[in-house]
Amino acid sequence: MTAPLPRPGAPLEHYVSTAAFDPEQFEAMSAGQARYYMASQKQLMWWKFKRHKLALASGIFLLLLYGMTLIVEFLAPYGLHTRNVEYIHSPPQAVHFFDKGRFVGPFVYGRKMTLDLDTLRRVYTDNTADVQPIRFFCRGDAYRFWGLVDSNVHLVCPAVGGQMYLLGTDRLGRDVLSRIIYGARISLTIGLIGIAISFVLGIVIGGLAGYHGGLFDLLVQRVIEVLQSLPSLPLWMALAAIMPVSWSPILIYFGITIILGILDWTGLARAVRSKLLSLREEDYVLAAQLMGASTPRVIGRHLVPGFMSHLIATATISIPSMILGETALSFLGLGLRPPITSWGILLTEARSVSVIAFYPWLLFPMVPVILVILAFNFLGDGLRDAADPYK
Repeated sequence: MTAPLPRPGAPLEHYVSTAAFDPEQFEAMSAGQARYYMASQKQLMWWKFKRHKLALASGIFLLLLYGMTLIVEFLAPYGLHTRNVEYIHSPPQAVHFFDKGRFVGPFVYGRKMTLDLDTLRRVYTDNTADVQPIRFFCRGDAYRFWGLVDSNVHLVCPAVGGQMYLLGTDRLGRDVLSRIIYGARISLTIGLIGIAISFVLGIVIGGLAGYHGGLFDLLVQRVIEVLQSLPSLPLWMALAAIMPVSWSPILIYFGITIILGILDWTGLARAVRSKLLSLREEDYVLAAQLMGASTPRVIGRHLVPGFMSHLIATATISIPSMILGETALSFLGLGLRPPITSWGILLTEARSVSVIAFYPWLLFPMVPVILVILAFNFLGDGLRDAADPYK
């Protein structure tokens, strides 16, 4: 309910603070306001992004994960293909710090294996008399760092002559934790390369369609509608199935990446088109055209930077779909193939219900997939809010 208008000739109401004047407080407030009003667009976006605590934590988590992919050989306790046939399908070992009331530091107990003759299953029991301290910055399995430098230094290793399987082992006696760490390099980078391909196609095709319009715009919209009407998973499976079996693992990796990038550009192209349709009528675009700027320069120099923050937010939301696509294809046996290791490849070990019932730790590769997808979604929410810092 609005306040009634004052009668003609009556003095207008006004509000005056009766508090004592504090010059220092006034100067501090003025400095803060000046800092806000004189801040650049990037500073305003960063200040608003920092207030989104969940997005900030997700960004730090993802930075750590992608930094981890650079040194997976050093971080993994075992080599990628290291096998121990005496510990096949061994359950995860617990880390202890105290043994019989005495502080020892991080250690695991040794294990004994017996065969259950009724079910023919291996049964592992802890041997509390065998204390195996965990070593740090130690020497273990040899590896070739990035295929260039030979080394055998690891962040963490089992005791000399002992075993340490914190997440258990698979059917070949390989350490699940080490394979998850190695698989992060493939599963995380495939999303970045795929989104790069998707960005190039989306910006170029969507930009031309929104800038020129006409027949080209009509054809692009019909193609996008056809591609978006097709179910994603069967289309991925069909395209992945046509790749020759004789291809090397590296070619298959890039083939899957290109497939994911080609099929994910449609949503971005529509977003770019809708933005350019509204921005192409601005005066600065007409000024650039009158000065002789070419179409690629007008789009790339004057139009795309105007909504680059929106594109960044879109990318952070699109990367999880590509990670899920690779995981789904590899899980179905149509994506990456051994010896390449990804989280999807690791989950193929748990395709059987009986395996899940007897060896549930083989589902651990699903945990980083869930965490990464949630982190990217939270990060995308924070970037989308920070893209308009004046709200």
